Amino acid sequence: MIVITGATGRLGGAVLRELLARIPADELGISTTSPGALQEAADRGIRVRRGDYDDPASLAHAFDGADRVLLVSAPRIGEAATTAHRIAIDAARDAGVDRLFYTSHVGADALSPFPPAVTHAATEVMLRESGVPFTAVRNGFYADTPVRLVQDAVAQGELRLPADGPVSWTTHDDLAPAIAALLLDPAIDDTVVNLTARAAVDADGLAAIASTIAGRPIPLRRVGDEDYRAALLADGVPEVGAHMSLAIFQAARQRRFGIVDPRLESLIGRPSRTLEDVVTAVVGG
Repeated sequence: MIVITGATGRLGGAVLRELLARIPADELGISTTSPGALQEAADRGIRVRRGDYDDPASLAHAFDGADRVLLVSAPRIGEAATTAHRIAIDAARDAGVDRLFYTSHVGADALSPFPPAVTHAATEVMLRESGVPFTAVRNGFYADTPVRLVQDAVAQGELRLPADGPVSWTTHDDLAPAIAALLLDPAIDDTVVNLTARAAVDADGLAAIASTIAGRPIPLRRVGDEDYRAALLADGVPEVGAHMSLAIFQAARQRRFGIVDPRLESLIGRPSRTLEDVVTAVVGG
């Protein structure tokens, strides 16, 4: 049995749908804090059990009998996230899970200026120390961010960003089937797998995409870090959100997010979606 956490979220839900297309429903399980919200899945034959990071016993029950578990990183920040991940890893170990898959991130590093990258690095250390066979699935940065950036640039007539670097922006539509393929691979023994789009794009590339969509030049205007953060706060972005947004560019210019790996395309059997296609489908439609 494969048990998935985060199945009500965008990535976990997409992976679940991919698996349902490939294996019987009774070979799947869901660990969730809201079993009632997944009655449709239960009616299809998927095992749905309550699993809560704040209730270790519930996770042990949710993981019981699982051969593989997909641990989607917790929607928490800092120590709260690492604590939740430790509880889940311990529960998987105690339940005798054969292999634990964790949705990490390219650029996972304790020294990264991007806070989630630090959390992912700490979680990968916990996985190595747990004794549980594991695969850290290092996803490329989700492509939602550049969609928003290009939307704003087209509306404002310019792209205002701090110094940056290339990022392998990757879509959920590509990640989900790749992760499903990893979960179903009986021979997998990788401890780390990078899943990224085929190309990394920087701010100049985003400006070029915006210009194509707008049908007029959209220039890139560089702003300082503090000016960028101040502008976000002035637009009503919460402090934590402004810090996270700025940290993306701080990490990118350290070349932490530009990793490109062919593994994703080999798993899904087709080219990954280009960023231009992704952005144009939303902004240029």
